[in-house]
Amino acid sequence: MSKKKVVVVYGGRSSEHEVSCVSAATVIDAIDKEKYDIIIVGITKDGKWLLADSVDSIRDGSWRKSKVGAVISPDTSRQLLLIYDTEKVEKIKIDVVFPVLHGLFGEDGTIQGLLEMASIPYVGCGHLASAITMDKFFTKVIADSVNVAQASYVPVRSFELEDVEKVVEKIESAKEYPVFVKPSNAGSSVGITKAHNREELIEGLKLAAKHDTKILVEETINGREIECAVYGYGGNAFASGVGEIVAAAEFYDYDAKYNNAASKTVLDPDIPADKLEEIREAAVKIYRACDCFGMSRVDFFLEKDTNRVVFNEINTIPGHTSISMYPMLMERAGHPMGEYVNNLLEMAYERHNYTDK
Repeated sequence: MSKKKVVVVYGGRSSEHEVSCVSAATVIDAIDKEKYDIIIVGITKDGKWLLADSVDSIRDGSWRKSKVGAVISPDTSRQLLLIYDTEKVEKIKIDVVFPVLHGLFGEDGTIQGLLEMASIPYVGCGHLASAITMDKFFTKVIADSVNVAQASYVPVRSFELEDVEKVVEKIESAKEYPVFVKPSNAGSSVGITKAHNREELIEGLKLAAKHDTKILVEETINGREIECAVYGYGGNAFASGVGEIVAAAEFYDYDAKYNNAASKTVLDPDIPADKLEEIREAAVKIYRACDCFGMSRVDFFLEKDTNRVVFNEINTIPGHTSISMYPMLMERAGHPMGEYVNNLLEMAYERHNYTDK
């Protein structure tokens, strides 16, 4: 039986470019080489699509020097990867795509829409679920619709900052300091600040506005940071156990997550059994409400004083680095990466066959 061709796409234009590269190398190592021929396509920070010659070129960064371009054709009748240099174009029929793109321009429904136009099966959530869950504001709307508790917030549009004093007054009338200021569309805690006073609030709003036109100003939840892996789709979706993030910084921002070795992940946190089940049930509820497919990591707070479970956010292409919670939780639940990565590829065909009917 001939092998199927899987294209792994990574890198991208988001602030999580480097993390995506690490995740892609991990995922490629886990793909069954007996079943799949792997074609590796990296997207540079300025949006160039390049053919990578090996997983080692991802690890050492040399793929960015590739002289060979590689793009997916949107032509529904062909399902082609076009590989080209200055002299020729090679057309390769592809079977499935595994996007390992974190953040904007990859986790937000953009590449998912391209693949749906091209009628190519792909791993992970569809374009709508990807877009909704990437946008913190609309995720909150969905969470409200299924009665999952979350931090209260004040929405702000970037154009409102033309009269920043008015915005600050609106926020201060509704919330007490400290507050979190978040761009609605950004990944891995990029652009998020904690404001303890008016000056920090104004600076936080300006920073968030650099990342998105929609901004959320949230109440501070004094809680433990809990993460849960959800896997599958529809009635078969299930939640793993949970893990806890012990951040080295005041909150688990990008630097604390990837650059500070003092941040820790705990796979067996001391959580009451009823709260553990509440978190798992809420994770699946959010996952299904957002129409997620394949995999997502759902994040919560567990309030320290009340043990109230508070939904934080959902991540539809979770990291697969050495410190990433999703693969550790799946392993703990009895699903090692070599198993679930290849099952995700099979799920891509199941969804494609269903939607093509």
